[in-house]
Amino acid sequence: MLTARPLTTTVTRRRLEVVLLVSLLLNIVVLVPVVGSLAARAPWIARAWGERTPARDILLAIYIAILTASIALLAVVAATGPSVAVDAAALSLFAVQIVYKVLTAVTVRDALRNPVVLSNLGIAAVHAVTVGTLVPGLPG
Repeated sequence: MLTARPLTTTVTRRRLEVVLLVSLLLNIVVLVPVVGSLAARAPWIARAWGERTPARDILLAIYIAILTASIALLAVVAATGPSVAVDAAALSLFAVQIVYKVLTAVTVRDALRNPVVLSNLGIAAVHAVTVGTLVPGLPG
């Protein structure tokens, strides 16, 4: 069973809360317009993600899952405050995001000219800071 982490200072506690909230809010702020635009088939989407294909629809489903998980985790933090269980769940989400976002730099042709890949790398960097900040507080 996961138990509350021992914290040495209120500053440490606040820093943990802030980095968690930054990553969750970043997911939400980025994904709400992206999911809405993909679902509505906005014209700019084809320029960023290509024409509609089953692969793009699968990506939409993945984005909806990440958005839903981020909103749910944010709601739990708002209702009960941060906890080791929430941190562990968020770390799992962020770890998967970091891996797939960094892999886009390897798998996408002309990756460093692609705005989606560049934003993925930026988001991965933010999530990496969050993971690096939260991991030491998890029980061993």
